[in-house]
Amino acid sequence: MEEKYIKQAESLARGAEILPGGVHELAKKLKKSEEEGKPLRVKLGLDPTRPDLHLGHTVVMRKLQQFQKAGHHVVLIIGGATAMIGDPSGKSETRPSLTKEEVDENAKTYLEQMGKVVDVSKAEVVNNADWLHKMQLADLLKLSSNITVAQMLVRDDFAKRYAEGKPISVHEFFYPLMQAYDSVVVDSDIELGGTDQRFNVLLGRDIQQAYGNNNPQMVMLLPLLEGTDGVVKMSKSYPEHCISLTDSPQDMLGKIMSIPDSLILRYYLLLTDTEVKEIEGNPRDLKMKLAKTIVTEYYSAEEADKAEQEFINIFSKKGLPDEMEEYAVPEGTLLVDFIADKGLAASKGEARRLIQGGGVKIEGEKVGDVNQKIDFQGRDSLVLQVGKRRFARLVR
Repeated sequence: MEEKYIKQAESLARGAEILPGGVHELAKKLKKSEEEGKPLRVKLGLDPTRPDLHLGHTVVMRKLQQFQKAGHHVVLIIGGATAMIGDPSGKSETRPSLTKEEVDENAKTYLEQMGKVVDVSKAEVVNNADWLHKMQLADLLKLSSNITVAQMLVRDDFAKRYAEGKPISVHEFFYPLMQAYDSVVVDSDIELGGTDQRFNVLLGRDIQQAYGNNNPQMVMLLPLLEGTDGVVKMSKSYPEHCISLTDSPQDMLGKIMSIPDSLILRYYLLLTDTEVKEIEGNPRDLKMKLAKTIVTEYYSAEEADKAEQEFINIFSKKGLPDEMEEYAVPEGTLLVDFIADKGLAASKGEARRLIQGGGVKIEGEKVGDVNQKIDFQGRDSLVLQVGKRRFARLVR
């Protein structure tokens, strides 16, 4: 194999697992693509189950960006049909189904946020509802005949639920089959996914072959990024550990600065183009460089500098941010309601947990009572701090 294709494959494979055949097989696919003058069709399926994307999502999105820059064709599949089932991968119970309206609304924000990483205007964007909702019973029977119940139960999540006596709805078996059939429809050469998608994306190869494709897709699996606690994978289900693409530059930088030192290298490798040899220095400086690199990518260098100065002011000099949202609040408003209503916490439950954990302060004093009401005590304004990075000025 020529050295240039090996190098291309190694670059594209950074941080990923390639199946089957690893880097060498990918190099062969790249060579054939160039010789035939036919860009590879690189597939990513997106089930818009929530409106916001986070840095964990960008691990696979950055890989799509790499393929685009290398001249290949990105196919984004909006799961208009699959999202209405809900991906059972890694789940211990049946996921609630979404309505068509919820899927459509979430899909709009997904594509807007993906545009920060992938050139969506040059991608092929399709919705699997366009073909899956049109399938007849005979089509479903043909599709489902290509896998056995025993094969389905090999999946860790299904096997665990079955062993524990937890229900598995029959419709959940159709999710991986539907995702696999997408690969047939869009004729994908490579499918990207997180490591939790191993069963689904490999099934795509089998289903392509069952429908007559003798050169089925390769699979590229990307690691699942841990949240800022360094333990649980990043998810909007754990907002306190999640770094959203819709976070402000200040929040984004502050959250990255809060990651444990053990995650520094992993974040660099999965979220930036920084070479390993450049990742040297003390943890605090490395985290600041990492945080500014990421904020610059999603906002600008100017916003990154501004966020850095605010972080230094708050945490190093024990000061207050130069700018904070100002809210007119009626005296006697329940604090937990205010925090949740203004989005300073994800929910009332989260606001209560923050108060109980000593994470809410008024004028620098910890709030200890979840039933506390806002009391100006003759003042014109109060400074409210929620968590480490959220501040608000309350005025009468």
